[in-house]
Amino acid sequence: MSSLYHRNKDLSRTRKSLSDSPPSSPTATTQTFRHERASRSDSSGGDGASDRLLSRTTSYTRRENRLASLNKTEEDSGNKDYRKLYEDALSENDKLKSRLADSKQELVKIRNQLQKVTQKQDRISERSGVYESEKREKLALEKKVSDMEEELKVLNELKSDNQRLKDENGALIRVISKLSK
Repeated sequence: MSSLYHRNKDLSRTRKSLSDSPPSSPTATTQTFRHERASRSDSSGGDGASDRLLSRTTSYTRRENRLASLNKTEEDSGNKDYRKLYEDALSENDKLKSRLADSKQELVKIRNQLQKVTQKQDRISERSGVYESEKREKLALEKKVSDMEEELKVLNELKSDNQRLKDENGALIRVISKLSK
């Protein structure tokens, strides 16, 4: 009877340690499974069985605690990794937003410069158009001047011919009047 009491006392300690374990301890189904195994071992009886059960329970408990701590560490590191990834993504987004804003400002500057250059070219083309029309007018005027100069030369020749003809006509009139007298 004392061995049974001793066995029950050890099992109650084991059960307390299982129930007192931190939240990362094994799930309720695992604890129930262990409890059922322990009660089956108790029914088989014997001191060796209780020692084996105790050693199994403690080894399972230690294993579960190790796995739980590893899982907790992995979860913590996973959470930290996600948090770090999130923060990295936020910082990357901020950098990209600032680059986008810079690019937009640069685009506005370039558009303004392009507009100024286009206006200059329009003025230059207008000037060149005016210049071209002035050039055409100048050429036309020069042509008119040269034509007029040619006409003046012709007129001068005609005047000289006319004067010569007048002189000849006057000489012929004198000759005819001398002959008719």
